[in-house]
Amino acid sequence: MALETKEKVKKKRKRVPKELIYEMRYGSPIYYRNYDKVISGEKTLEAVMGSSKLQAILIWIIVKFLAKNLDTSKYEVLLNEAGFQWAPRTWRNLDIAIFDKKKLLEEGLDDKYAKTPPEVVIEVDTKADLRKYGDFMNYAREKTQDLLNAGVKKVIWYTTFDKKVMVAEKGKRWFITDWDDTIEVLDDIKLNLNELLEKEKH
Repeated sequence: MALETKEKVKKKRKRVPKELIYEMRYGSPIYYRNYDKVISGEKTLEAVMGSSKLQAILIWIIVKFLAKNLDTSKYEVLLNEAGFQWAPRTWRNLDIAIFDKKKLLEEGLDDKYAKTPPEVVIEVDTKADLRKYGDFMNYAREKTQDLLNAGVKKVIWYTTFDKKVMVAEKGKRWFITDWDDTIEVLDDIKLNLNELLEKEKH
């Protein structure tokens, strides 16, 4: 009986595979949503890492807009969950990150996460497991504040469940508005997600 209990405890303490870690915050892992279902065999790793159709198309139309309007001699746009590491055992995945091109290239192009803070980060929903946060907003506020503290100038966060956008800028008041509101990204480039989505449909 004692042996059986020990085995149960051992199983419970089994470490979560590193592939299921979505982000790391000062040594504390943030797992992919439904990571426990991968461990139990109910879902595949690819299933929890993938984006929804809506999330993927929103990122695509924002990237197309930025490619058309940004000065690409001045800025570099990274996507596909670009990693940003600003402290030991601390990194965040970014849906869309706009970098000062010169600063990013000075850091060097290698297979490591970027250490240069992006000028602007644009997020659409999240793939993080939110259970320890209670709800999405607690997670979003923490990640946004971390990014601003690390030197990011602006974070723009779109959510599909309520069609809202949160804008947080260093040293300024944060605000939440609707998708059909026009948001300045940087350098007087203004983005209206609702308009972009409607154009995409036609």
